[in-house]
Amino acid sequence: MLSRFIAQRIRHTQGNSFASVIHKIAVASIAIGLAAALVSFLIMYGFQAAVKDKIYSFSNHLLITRFTMNNAVEEQPFDYRIELYNNPEQFPFVTHVQEYAHKAGLVKTDAEVMGIIFKGVGKSFNTAAFDKNLLEGRFIQFSDSVYANEVVISRVIANKINARVGDELTIHFFQNPPRFRRLEVVGIYETNLSDYFDSKVIIGDIGLVQRLNDWAPHQAGGIEIQINMNYFSMFSLWREDLAIYQEYVREAIFNNPEINNRGLAYSKAMLDYSFNFDRAALESAARQIGDSMDYDLYLETVRDKYIQVFEWLDLIKRQVKILLIIILVVVCVNMISVILILVMERTPMVGILKAMGARNQLVRNVFLHSGINLIIRGLLWGNAIGLGLCFFQYRFKFITLNPHDYYMAYVPVQWNWDTILILNGIVFGTVLAVLLLPTLYISRINPIQAIRFD
Repeated sequence: MLSRFIAQRIRHTQGNSFASVIHKIAVASIAIGLAAALVSFLIMYGFQAAVKDKIYSFSNHLLITRFTMNNAVEEQPFDYRIELYNNPEQFPFVTHVQEYAHKAGLVKTDAEVMGIIFKGVGKSFNTAAFDKNLLEGRFIQFSDSVYANEVVISRVIANKINARVGDELTIHFFQNPPRFRRLEVVGIYETNLSDYFDSKVIIGDIGLVQRLNDWAPHQAGGIEIQINMNYFSMFSLWREDLAIYQEYVREAIFNNPEINNRGLAYSKAMLDYSFNFDRAALESAARQIGDSMDYDLYLETVRDKYIQVFEWLDLIKRQVKILLIIILVVVCVNMISVILILVMERTPMVGILKAMGARNQLVRNVFLHSGINLIIRGLLWGNAIGLGLCFFQYRFKFITLNPHDYYMAYVPVQWNWDTILILNGIVFGTVLAVLLLPTLYISRINPIQAIRFD
């Protein structure tokens, strides 16, 4: 192809010319932009996954409690041996079911008194998922005859009351008449989510809560359900979620007599729609499980229970997308400037080619091939830099964080190859489309004036 041949000849004859410096600047801008985008997205996915994993390991994905109108910490008891608990295999996306109960109390030592929430769990508790949060000691060993006099406390609580593994705690429970129990600390956990778990939750045997509340052995305050998120198809979830959103928008708009232009309002509402895989998967699982439950039971997703955390994670995702847009704008402006400079530098060559009968399209293709070569080189360097930094952080964790502020001790990285390919495609496609703009200037160049151009 003639245009490609001319572009290659120009590239090989540049040497240390001004055009060579411009080319290096263009490659560097693309490489730095793509590397910044890759690092930002992979760290964002790692951060989101780390926070979600901590919440899921502590509260799982779905929560079933008895319906009540009050907001008390302690739940209303119910027989947890429902159909879902006895036969979880009827829902192929359910991987684990476990009972729990909460009870408020006080931890009293010689020098400190602090309020706590005692979370009682049973033998069905998923210790494998929780072990990653366990720093010292072991988990509770349950007994068949009596409840275990053992607890697992957080690092935050242990530091406040100066407790270690093997120490004995006195917990006073709020009830009438007040009762207390002396329990042994057998383990210390840490999730770094102090506002929700570490600063107040102590884990113990649900049998103790049942004994204090005079519940039957088969009664609990709630059930936690673990979901296999990979079971759901993204396309099927998107269609289901979009249909539900459309129905909601129709009812909200067409049943509102105060809205004059309902068509315009409907279009604006549909533009606000955004798909979130985790949210859609949890809501789909909740709808299927909810159909099999009694009407006096309440099903809640963990996203709804800790809505502030998940909204904050969604906000981080929007900010990273805004960063990507800014990066693309900067890279595109740089590439437009680079191609314009190259066109002006090669104006005499453009004039000679036109005088010899070359069409504008052929001349434009010469600069397009040069631009594509710059983009490919920039993408290669950008992937090498961005993925290289992420690999070293993933492997050696050399960038650390304050866990009390960021919920983790180091910057997390999660590999998402679909995102890596999409980012490369977006950068390549966007910059290539922008390259068409400066090449339009070629059609305005007069051959005679271009040959005389100095």
